[in-house]
Amino acid sequence: MEFLGATQTAGYCGSKKACGVTALPPAVQTPVIQECYQPYYLPGYRYLNSWRPSLFYKISSAQTCSDECPSALRPPTILPALRSALFCRYSPRDWDKSNQLQMRGAEASRLWAGRLTGDSMRLMQDKDQLTRQMQEGTSRNLGQRLSDIGFWKSELSYELERLLTENRSMEMVKRRLECAAEEVNCPLKVALECLYHREKRIGIDLVHDNVEKNLIQEVDLLKCCQERMRKLAQRIDIQMRDNRDAQHALERDLEDKNSAQFIDEKCFNLRNTSDCISFFHGVEKVDGTISVPETWAKFSNDNIRHSQNMRANSIRLREEAEHLFETLSDQMWKQFTDTNLAFNARISEVTDVKNKLQTQLAKVSRCVWGPLSPLLNPHLPRGGLHSIRAKLPPTLVLKWSHSSLSAILSTPKGGRRCECPGGI
Repeated sequence: MEFLGATQTAGYCGSKKACGVTALPPAVQTPVIQECYQPYYLPGYRYLNSWRPSLFYKISSAQTCSDECPSALRPPTILPALRSALFCRYSPRDWDKSNQLQMRGAEASRLWAGRLTGDSMRLMQDKDQLTRQMQEGTSRNLGQRLSDIGFWKSELSYELERLLTENRSMEMVKRRLECAAEEVNCPLKVALECLYHREKRIGIDLVHDNVEKNLIQEVDLLKCCQERMRKLAQRIDIQMRDNRDAQHALERDLEDKNSAQFIDEKCFNLRNTSDCISFFHGVEKVDGTISVPETWAKFSNDNIRHSQNMRANSIRLREEAEHLFETLSDQMWKQFTDTNLAFNARISEVTDVKNKLQTQLAKVSRCVWGPLSPLLNPHLPRGGLHSIRAKLPPTLVLKWSHSSLSAILSTPKGGRRCECPGGI
């Protein structure tokens, strides 16, 4: 067996000695040994020669020595072709230097990996802390948002309740006005009926007196009261429509607040361990907001202020209606009282005049018929009547006849004028 890689200074490489073999046996075909080792190159050492040269060696596969050869166990002499290759190998210094370079490179790689690992851990910790801070900030913002939504919900609910109460009050006032306007028809018909019957007076009795003036004033007042109450009822109806618009705005805003509160509470209760969390691609790029917190709060505040203005207008209309009720009732009662007083005064005046006329009529009748009463006595005998008439002067008898005929002709057309024996 031949030792490859032995140095020339080895102890077994001495001078060639004869072993009684005159000539080497014929060389047989030796196998060709081809290097199949793939060396490992460090960075920067790719072009350095390997520790084993890439050469082909020819060695004898078998050498036979007789028993006469004293050094049968001695290694064979290195071939000249192999001897030239021994000078291409590395020295121990190169070997140490290569090992040191490898250790330094490994140490540098290890230090770099350690620094990278430390930086990665610090980055992970920083990002985790930042994520936690952002989640805490988001939770605080959601909590503040929920408190704001709760505040505006309470304000909207309170204002909506007051507006509904005001709408009910306005509905009652409207019904009162409509009923009062309908009830005025009764005294209006009475006043018109009085005027109609007073037109049946005859002759000089068709007097435009205080009764007629008060009746006309009462009719005008009642019609004016009806018109004012109906106009106020129409204004109240318009105001109620405005109130319903404000009510719908409050209800819609309150419904939106309920939806927003439900969504924010769901987001506020989400955790990293929740089952319903997932990834939604591109959701961070979607901006569906139409307002900012300032405009959001201003929108609800404007709705509340609009509702308050509508309630203030409704309150003014209700106060105006109450004042109108009081004013019109006082005016109608005053006019009704004045008309009744005028009627009483006119009735007293007519009664006094009637009594005076009756008194004067009785006096005139006594004056006219006093002297002629014996002549008109139906129980007087016929002969006696002629005897009395014969005793009277002719002028007095003619005067008596003319007076009787004039009295009969002065009877009113509505009276019972007929031809009686006295008139004949």
